[in-house]
Amino acid sequence: MAILDKHAILEKSPTLLLTASLLVVTIGGLVEIAPLFWLENTIEDVEGVRPYSPLELAGRDIYIREGCYVCHSQMIRPMRDEVERYGHYSLAAESKYDHPFQWGSKRTGPDLARVGGRYSDAWHLDHLIDPQSVVPESVMPKYSFLLNATLDGDDIGDLMSVHRFVGVPYTDAQIEAAYADFTAQGDPDSDYDGLIERYPGAVVANFDGQSALTEMDALIAYLQILGTMVDFSTFTPDASR
Repeated sequence: MAILDKHAILEKSPTLLLTASLLVVTIGGLVEIAPLFWLENTIEDVEGVRPYSPLELAGRDIYIREGCYVCHSQMIRPMRDEVERYGHYSLAAESKYDHPFQWGSKRTGPDLARVGGRYSDAWHLDHLIDPQSVVPESVMPKYSFLLNATLDGDDIGDLMSVHRFVGVPYTDAQIEAAYADFTAQGDPDSDYDGLIERYPGAVVANFDGQSALTEMDALIAYLQILGTMVDFSTFTPDASR
């Protein structure tokens, strides 16, 4: 009873209650965060994970700009129903070059962490132009206007430099070749060997079938790389983590 009486003092004093709350939150935060400073690496390195190619990076910006993350998460939880539906659970390493990450918590539409390669470019094109034409029950809006939004790629090198500033390991060579790689990925008739060498697994295609490079091309290029960088047939998680 004496302890409850003392607790009542806190409840009746906003200043004391605020001070005590801040103290508890501070201690809890330190307990959770402080150990991270003594770990060499909080993210397990996984073979195959690489920074986005210039066109994929531009597509990711369009994905964020259009609010796709509001209805689609990119995080598969390690639970049986999720793994059976979407594939291998998400790894922290798969998002280490995402600023910001796209984990999300709401799924009006399905999770997209493993959408890369599941559907053809033509399917994605039809789905973005008119979602209900391929998924009748979909409530997703139409994004056909992306076909008319051309991309010149003039600032793609600057965008990559900004991402390097926040920790993405783009090399000088990658930034120097940014424009060439940007245009090559959307043109299967181009000389894209250098692009593939710098960004293994990058999908090269005329994604929307038009001569000009558009925001539709960039968005589909981004969607087609999601979840494809890690070979889960050979991946073995680090048990020490």
